Amino acid sequence: MPNAAKLDLYKKYHSEYVTPKEPVFITIGAAKYLALTGQGSPRGKKFEAAVGSLYAVAFTLKMAEKSAGHDYKVCHLEGQWWTDPGTDWQSTKPEAWRWRLLIRVPNFVTEKDVWLAVESVVGKGKAPAELVRRVILEKLDEGRCVQILHVGAYSAEKPTIEKMNQLSASKGLKFRGPHHEIYLSDPRPVPEARLRTILRHPVH
Repeated sequence: MPNAAKLDLYKKYHSEYVTPKEPVFITIGAAKYLALTGQGSPRGKKFEAAVGSLYAVAFTLKMAEKSAGHDYKVCHLEGQWWTDPGTDWQSTKPEAWRWRLLIRVPNFVTEKDVWLAVESVVGKGKAPAELVRRVILEKLDEGRCVQILHVGAYSAEKPTIEKMNQLSASKGLKFRGPHHEIYLSDPRPVPEARLRTILRHPVH
C-alpha cells in the first residue's frame, strides 16, 4: 500500500497563517503545541538552549508518530511574549521578558506521546535534561486575533505592532493575553532585513 500523505498543518489550517502586509482580523481555532516556558533575553545562551531542547523533543516525537503511521511536517518555531501585569513587554528590559516557545503538533498527539518523546531525548542526552523535562503539551484557543506579516529585524517590530493596535482600537477592541509570533525565517542564515515573522495578538 502507498504511504499516507504527510500532514502539513500550515496547508490544513491555511486561513490561520495568512501573511498580509497590513493588519487583518482572523479567527484561530484551538490547537495543540509543544511548549517550553522561561524568562530572559532571547539573545542569551539560555534561550538558545531552550529552542534546541524544544526542537529535540519535536523531532523525536515526529519520528515516533511516523513509525506509528502518522507522519507530519514539523512546524515553525513560535513564541508568546509578555511581562508582569501592567507593563509593556517591548518597553521592558529583555532580561525581564517572559516567553513561551511553541511548536504546533497535530491533534492526535497525546500527553503520553510527549512524555515518551521527552524521556527518549533525556535518555539519549540530546539536550539538557533540565530543559527537556519542562517541555509539555499545551492547548491554545486564541479565538479572534489581529495578524500581520512583519519583514525585518525583531527589534524593529514596534511600528508594525502599533498598526495592529490602531486597527483593533478603531473597532473598539483591545489586546488580550500574550503577544504571539510565528517565525517563518531561520535567523542564522537570513539577514535581519529579510526576516519574515507573523505577528498575532488576541483581541476582545
